[in-house]
Amino acid sequence: MHMADALLSPAVGGALWAGTLATIIYSAKKLKEKMDEKMIPLMGMLGAFIFAGQMINFTIPMTGSSGHIGGGMLLAILLGPFAAFLVIASVLVVQALFFADGGLLALGANIWNLGVYPCFIGYPLIYRIIVRGSKSPKLITVASVLGAVVGLQLGALSVVLETKLSGITELPFNTFLMLMQPIHLAVGLVEGFITAGIVVYVRSLRPDIVDDLEGVKTISSGTSLKKVLAVMGLLAVITGGAFSWFASTHPDGLEWSIEKIYGRTEVPEKANPVTEGLSKIQGKTAVLPDYSLPSKVKQETNEAWPAVDPGTSLSGIVGGIMVLALILILGMGIKVMRTHREKS
Repeated sequence: MHMADALLSPAVGGALWAGTLATIIYSAKKLKEKMDEKMIPLMGMLGAFIFAGQMINFTIPMTGSSGHIGGGMLLAILLGPFAAFLVIASVLVVQALFFADGGLLALGANIWNLGVYPCFIGYPLIYRIIVRGSKSPKLITVASVLGAVVGLQLGALSVVLETKLSGITELPFNTFLMLMQPIHLAVGLVEGFITAGIVVYVRSLRPDIVDDLEGVKTISSGTSLKKVLAVMGLLAVITGGAFSWFASTHPDGLEWSIEKIYGRTEVPEKANPVTEGLSKIQGKTAVLPDYSLPSKVKQETNEAWPAVDPGTSLSGIVGGIMVLALILILGMGIKVMRTHREKS
Protein backbone atom coordinates (compact mmCIF):
# COMPACT_ATOMS: atom_id res chain seq x y z
CA MET A 1 0.00 0.00 0.00
CA HIS A 2 2.94 2.29 -0.70
CA MET A 3 1.64 5.38 -2.48
CA ALA A 4 3.50 6.87 -5.43
CA ASP A 5 4.05 10.59 -5.81
CA ALA A 6 1.75 10.57 -8.85
CA LEU A 7 -1.27 10.18 -6.55
CA LEU A 8 -0.55 13.21 -4.37
CA SER A 9 -0.48 16.95 -4.83
CA PRO A 10 2.39 18.84 -3.12
CA ALA A 11 -0.14 20.42 -0.73
CA VAL A 12 -1.61 17.11 0.45
CA GLY A 13 1.79 15.40 0.49
CA GLY A 14 3.23 18.29 2.50
CA ALA A 15 0.36 18.20 4.99
CA LEU A 16 0.91 14.48 5.58
CA TRP A 17 4.64 15.09 5.97
CA ALA A 18 3.86 17.70 8.66
CA GLY A 19 1.50 15.35 10.51
CA THR A 20 3.98 12.51 10.32
CA LEU A 21 6.91 14.58 11.55
CA ALA A 22 4.80 15.84 14.46
CA THR A 23 3.93 12.24 15.38
CA ILE A 24 7.59 11.19 15.14
CA ILE A 25 8.62 14.03 17.46
CA TYR A 26 5.80 13.21 19.89
CA SER A 27 6.72 9.51 19.92
CA ALA A 28 10.40 10.28 20.48
CA LYS A 29 9.45 12.61 23.34
CA LYS A 30 7.37 9.89 25.01
CA LEU A 31 10.24 7.42 24.72
CA LYS A 32 12.71 9.98 26.04
CA GLU A 33 10.65 10.23 29.22
CA LYS A 34 10.64 6.51 29.97
CA MET A 35 12.48 4.38 27.44
CA ASP A 36 13.96 1.06 28.52
CA GLU A 37 17.41 0.79 26.92
CA LYS A 38 16.92 -2.95 26.44
CA MET A 39 14.12 -2.16 23.99
CA ILE A 40 16.56 -0.62 21.47
CA PRO A 41 18.03 -3.87 20.09
CA LEU A 42 14.54 -5.42 20.00
CA MET A 43 13.30 -2.43 18.02
CA GLY A 44 16.18 -2.87 15.58
CA MET A 45 15.70 -6.60 15.03
CA LEU A 46 11.95 -6.26 14.61
CA GLY A 47 12.49 -3.41 12.16
CA ALA A 48 14.84 -5.56 10.08
CA PHE A 49 12.28 -8.37 10.08
CA ILE A 50 9.43 -6.05 9.03
CA PHE A 51 11.57 -4.68 6.19
CA ALA A 52 12.16 -8.22 4.94
CA GLY A 53 8.53 -9.20 5.52
CA GLN A 54 7.25 -6.33 3.40
CA MET A 55 9.26 -7.66 0.47
CA ILE A 56 7.08 -10.78 0.32
CA ASN A 57 3.74 -10.29 -1.37
CA PHE A 58 1.28 -13.14 -0.88
CA THR A 59 -1.38 -13.86 -3.50
CA ILE A 60 -5.00 -13.09 -2.67
CA PRO A 61 -6.87 -16.06 -4.21
CA MET A 62 -9.35 -15.47 -7.06
CA THR A 63 -8.47 -11.76 -7.34
CA GLY A 64 -5.26 -11.51 -9.34
CA SER A 65 -3.96 -9.29 -6.55
CA SER A 66 -1.48 -9.64 -3.72
CA GLY A 67 -0.60 -8.03 -0.42
CA HIS A 68 2.15 -7.85 2.15
CA ILE A 69 2.25 -7.26 5.87
CA GLY A 70 2.35 -3.68 7.09
CA GLY A 71 3.83 -4.69 10.43
CA GLY A 72 2.44 -1.83 12.47
CA MET A 73 0.18 -4.01 14.60
CA LEU A 74 2.91 -6.54 15.35
CA LEU A 75 5.34 -3.79 16.29
CA ALA A 76 2.79 -2.05 18.53
CA ILE A 77 2.02 -5.26 20.45
CA LEU A 78 5.69 -6.10 21.04
CA LEU A 79 7.13 -2.59 21.46
CA GLY A 80 4.26 -0.30 22.43
CA PRO A 81 2.78 2.32 20.08
CA PHE A 82 5.47 5.00 20.31
CA ALA A 83 8.47 2.77 19.65
CA ALA A 84 6.47 0.91 17.00
CA PHE A 85 5.73 4.11 15.10
CA LEU A 86 9.40 5.08 15.02
CA VAL A 87 10.31 1.61 13.76
CA ILE A 88 7.74 1.58 10.94
CA ALA A 89 8.86 5.09 9.99
CA SER A 90 12.47 3.89 9.84
CA VAL A 91 11.51 0.96 7.60
CA LEU A 92 9.63 3.19 5.16
CA VAL A 93 12.40 5.81 5.08
CA VAL A 94 14.97 3.16 4.11
CA GLN A 95 12.60 1.71 1.50
CA ALA A 96 11.96 5.08 -0.12
CA LEU A 97 15.50 6.46 -0.04
CA PHE A 98 17.56 3.40 -0.93
CA PHE A 99 15.13 1.14 -2.81
CA ALA A 100 12.79 3.66 -4.50
CA ASP A 101 9.78 1.92 -2.93
CA GLY A 102 7.18 4.66 -2.61
CA GLY A 103 7.78 8.28 -3.54
CA LEU A 104 9.54 10.86 -1.39
CA LEU A 105 6.59 13.26 -1.57
CA ALA A 106 4.36 10.34 -0.56
CA LEU A 107 6.68 9.19 2.22
CA GLY A 108 4.86 11.20 4.88
CA ALA A 109 1.53 9.76 3.73
CA ASN A 110 2.90 6.21 3.65
CA ILE A 111 4.26 6.47 7.19
CA TRP A 112 0.96 7.94 8.35
CA ASN A 113 -1.19 5.32 6.62
CA LEU A 114 0.88 2.33 7.69
CA GLY A 115 1.91 3.62 11.11
CA VAL A 116 -0.63 5.88 12.80
CA TYR A 117 -3.68 3.64 12.46
CA PRO A 118 -2.28 0.34 13.78
CA CYS A 119 -0.10 1.98 16.42
CA PHE A 120 -2.51 4.56 17.81
CA ILE A 121 -5.93 3.08 16.98
CA GLY A 122 -5.64 -0.65 16.34
CA TYR A 123 -3.39 -1.34 19.32
CA PRO A 124 -4.75 0.86 22.15
CA LEU A 125 -8.43 0.92 21.16
CA ILE A 126 -8.85 -2.66 19.95
CA TYR A 127 -6.04 -5.04 20.91
CA ARG A 128 -5.38 -3.69 24.40
CA ILE A 129 -9.07 -3.44 25.29
CA ILE A 130 -9.86 -6.96 24.07
CA VAL A 131 -6.86 -8.63 25.69
CA ARG A 132 -6.82 -6.73 29.00
CA GLY A 133 -3.95 -8.82 30.32
CA SER A 134 -5.45 -12.14 29.19
CA LYS A 135 -3.01 -14.99 28.58
CA SER A 136 -5.33 -16.82 26.20
CA PRO A 137 -3.77 -17.43 22.75
CA LYS A 138 -7.29 -17.44 21.26
CA LEU A 139 -8.06 -13.98 22.63
CA ILE A 140 -4.65 -12.69 21.51
CA THR A 141 -5.39 -14.04 18.03
CA VAL A 142 -8.82 -12.40 17.87
CA ALA A 143 -7.41 -9.08 19.07
CA SER A 144 -4.47 -9.24 16.65
CA VAL A 145 -6.68 -9.97 13.66
CA LEU A 146 -9.24 -7.27 14.49
CA GLY A 147 -6.52 -4.71 15.21
CA ALA A 148 -4.69 -5.48 11.95
CA VAL A 149 -7.90 -5.39 9.90
CA VAL A 150 -9.07 -2.06 11.33
CA GLY A 151 -5.63 -0.50 10.95
CA LEU A 152 -5.33 -1.56 7.32
CA GLN A 153 -8.90 -0.58 6.49
CA LEU A 154 -8.27 2.92 7.84
CA GLY A 155 -5.01 3.08 5.93
CA ALA A 156 -6.69 2.05 2.67
CA LEU A 157 -9.46 4.60 3.26
CA SER A 158 -6.83 7.27 3.82
CA VAL A 159 -5.15 6.43 0.51
CA VAL A 160 -8.45 6.98 -1.28
CA LEU A 161 -9.17 10.24 0.58
CA GLU A 162 -5.65 11.59 0.08
CA THR A 163 -5.88 10.83 -3.64
CA LYS A 164 -9.29 12.50 -3.86
CA LEU A 165 -8.14 15.59 -1.98
CA SER A 166 -5.10 15.89 -4.22
CA GLY A 167 -7.33 16.10 -7.28
CA ILE A 168 -4.56 15.31 -9.77
CA THR A 169 -5.81 11.92 -11.00
CA GLU A 170 -8.99 10.80 -12.68
CA LEU A 171 -9.59 7.95 -10.25
CA PRO A 172 -13.34 8.00 -9.46
CA PHE A 173 -13.78 8.15 -5.68
CA ASN A 174 -16.59 5.60 -5.28
CA THR A 175 -15.03 3.01 -7.61
CA PHE A 176 -11.59 3.43 -6.08
CA LEU A 177 -13.05 3.07 -2.60
CA MET A 178 -15.05 -0.05 -3.46
CA LEU A 179 -11.92 -1.69 -4.87
CA MET A 180 -9.50 -0.67 -2.13
CA GLN A 181 -11.49 -1.62 0.97
CA PRO A 182 -12.39 -5.27 0.17
CA ILE A 183 -8.96 -6.19 -1.17
CA HIS A 184 -7.27 -4.74 1.91
CA LEU A 185 -9.76 -6.54 4.14
CA ALA A 186 -8.34 -9.79 2.77
CA VAL A 187 -4.78 -8.53 3.26
CA GLY A 188 -5.60 -7.46 6.81
CA LEU A 189 -6.97 -10.87 7.72
CA VAL A 190 -3.78 -12.60 6.55
CA GLU A 191 -1.60 -10.06 8.36
CA GLY A 192 -3.68 -10.48 11.51
CA PHE A 193 -3.06 -14.22 11.68
CA ILE A 194 0.65 -13.78 10.91
CA THR A 195 0.82 -11.19 13.68
CA ALA A 196 -0.97 -13.46 16.14
CA GLY A 197 1.35 -16.38 15.39
CA ILE A 198 4.47 -14.34 16.02
CA VAL A 199 3.04 -12.71 19.16
CA VAL A 200 2.03 -16.05 20.67
CA TYR A 201 5.49 -17.46 19.90
CA VAL A 202 7.29 -14.46 21.45
CA ARG A 203 5.04 -14.76 24.49
CA SER A 204 6.15 -18.37 24.95
CA LEU A 205 9.73 -17.09 25.26
CA ARG A 206 9.18 -13.75 27.02
CA PRO A 207 5.62 -13.31 28.32
CA ASP A 208 6.56 -9.98 29.92
CA ILE A 209 7.10 -8.39 26.49
CA VAL A 210 3.57 -9.23 25.35
CA ASP A 211 1.77 -8.92 28.69
CA ASP A 212 3.06 -5.38 29.33
CA LEU A 213 0.31 -3.25 27.79
CA GLU A 214 1.75 0.15 28.71
CA GLY A 215 2.45 2.77 26.08
CA VAL A 216 6.18 2.62 26.80
CA LYS A 217 7.27 -0.90 27.70
CA THR A 218 9.92 -2.02 30.16
CA ILE A 219 11.49 -5.46 29.97
CA SER A 220 13.83 -7.43 32.18
CA SER A 221 17.10 -8.84 30.88
CA GLY A 222 17.68 -12.56 30.45
CA THR A 223 18.82 -15.27 28.10
CA SER A 224 15.35 -15.65 26.65
CA LEU A 225 15.49 -12.04 25.42
CA LYS A 226 18.68 -12.93 23.58
CA LYS A 227 16.81 -15.85 22.07
CA VAL A 228 14.04 -13.56 20.85
CA LEU A 229 16.62 -11.25 19.29
CA ALA A 230 18.42 -14.18 17.66
CA VAL A 231 15.21 -15.64 16.28
CA MET A 232 14.02 -12.31 14.85
CA GLY A 233 17.45 -11.66 13.35
CA LEU A 234 17.54 -15.11 11.76
CA LEU A 235 14.01 -14.66 10.41
CA ALA A 236 15.00 -11.30 8.91
CA VAL A 237 18.00 -12.83 7.11
CA ILE A 238 16.10 -15.88 5.82
CA THR A 239 13.04 -13.86 4.82
CA GLY A 240 14.94 -11.12 3.02
CA GLY A 241 17.65 -13.39 1.63
CA ALA A 242 15.62 -16.36 0.38
CA PHE A 243 11.87 -16.20 1.06
CA SER A 244 11.74 -12.96 -0.94
CA TRP A 245 12.28 -15.06 -4.09
CA PHE A 246 8.80 -16.48 -3.60
CA ALA A 247 6.96 -13.15 -3.53
CA SER A 248 3.79 -13.08 -5.62
CA THR A 249 4.13 -11.56 -9.07
CA HIS A 250 0.58 -10.15 -8.90
CA PRO A 251 0.15 -6.39 -8.30
CA ASP A 252 -0.50 -5.36 -4.72
CA GLY A 253 -3.87 -4.12 -3.54
CA LEU A 254 -3.28 -0.47 -4.47
CA GLU A 255 -1.78 -1.28 -7.87
CA TRP A 256 -4.57 -3.79 -8.54
CA SER A 257 -7.23 -1.21 -7.71
CA ILE A 258 -5.63 1.33 -10.06
CA GLU A 259 -5.27 -1.29 -12.79
CA LYS A 260 -8.98 -2.13 -12.57
CA ILE A 261 -9.74 1.50 -13.38
CA TYR A 262 -6.89 2.61 -15.66
CA GLY A 263 -5.91 -0.69 -17.24
CA ARG A 264 -2.40 -0.34 -15.84
CA THR A 265 -0.91 -0.35 -12.34
CA GLU A 266 0.32 3.26 -12.37
CA VAL A 267 -1.45 6.53 -13.03
CA PRO A 268 0.10 9.07 -15.39
CA GLU A 269 2.25 11.47 -13.39
CA LYS A 270 1.59 15.17 -13.82
CA ALA A 271 4.93 16.88 -13.73
CA ASN A 272 5.56 19.68 -11.24
CA PRO A 273 8.79 21.13 -9.83
CA VAL A 274 8.34 19.43 -6.43
CA THR A 275 7.91 15.88 -7.68
CA GLU A 276 10.55 16.34 -10.36
CA GLY A 277 13.08 17.53 -7.79
CA LEU A 278 12.27 14.75 -5.34
CA SER A 279 12.44 12.18 -8.13
CA LYS A 280 15.96 13.32 -9.01
CA ILE A 281 17.00 13.02 -5.36
CA GLN A 282 15.53 9.53 -5.12
CA GLY A 283 17.28 8.53 -8.31
CA LYS A 284 20.61 9.39 -6.70
CA THR A 285 19.96 7.78 -3.30
CA ALA A 286 18.35 4.54 -4.52
CA VAL A 287 21.35 2.19 -4.56
CA LEU A 288 19.18 -0.91 -5.18
CA PRO A 289 16.07 0.39 -6.99
CA ASP A 290 13.11 -1.97 -6.98
CA TYR A 291 15.10 -4.33 -4.73
CA SER A 292 17.40 -5.30 -7.60
CA LEU A 293 20.89 -4.60 -8.88
CA PRO A 294 20.91 -1.29 -10.80
CA SER A 295 22.31 -2.97 -13.91
CA LYS A 296 19.50 -5.52 -14.09
CA VAL A 297 16.42 -4.66 -16.09
CA LYS A 298 13.37 -6.47 -14.71
CA GLN A 299 10.86 -7.80 -17.17
CA GLU A 300 7.33 -6.69 -16.49
CA THR A 301 5.72 -9.85 -17.86
CA ASN A 302 6.37 -13.58 -17.84
CA GLU A 303 8.67 -13.40 -14.85
CA ALA A 304 9.94 -16.71 -13.56
CA TRP A 305 8.65 -17.88 -10.20
CA PRO A 306 10.30 -18.32 -7.83
CA ALA A 307 12.49 -15.40 -8.84
CA VAL A 308 15.89 -16.60 -7.65
CA ASP A 309 17.76 -13.31 -7.82
CA PRO A 310 20.99 -12.36 -6.01
CA GLY A 311 19.94 -8.71 -6.26
CA THR A 312 16.76 -9.43 -4.32
CA SER A 313 18.70 -11.35 -1.67
CA LEU A 314 21.26 -8.57 -1.39
CA SER A 315 18.46 -6.01 -1.07
CA GLY A 316 16.74 -7.98 1.68
CA ILE A 317 19.90 -8.35 3.75
CA VAL A 318 21.37 -4.89 3.12
CA GLY A 319 18.00 -3.23 3.72
CA GLY A 320 17.55 -5.06 7.01
CA ILE A 321 21.01 -3.93 8.13
CA MET A 322 20.20 -0.34 7.13
CA VAL A 323 16.96 -0.39 9.12
CA LEU A 324 18.74 -1.95 12.11
CA ALA A 325 21.47 0.69 11.99
CA LEU A 326 19.01 3.58 11.64
CA ILE A 327 16.95 2.38 14.60
CA LEU A 328 20.03 1.84 16.77
CA ILE A 329 21.22 5.37 15.95
CA LEU A 330 17.75 6.75 16.68
CA GLY A 331 17.53 4.81 19.94
CA MET A 332 20.95 5.93 21.09
CA GLY A 333 20.06 9.52 20.23
CA ILE A 334 16.95 9.31 22.42
CA LYS A 335 19.07 7.74 25.17
CA VAL A 336 21.59 10.59 25.00
CA MET A 337 18.83 13.21 25.16
CA ARG A 338 17.29 11.45 28.14
CA THR A 339 20.64 11.29 29.96
CA HIS A 340 21.26 14.97 29.26
CA ARG A 341 17.80 15.86 30.58
CA GLU A 342 18.33 13.86 33.76
CA LYS A 343 21.67 15.53 34.43
CA SER A 344 20.26 18.99 33.88
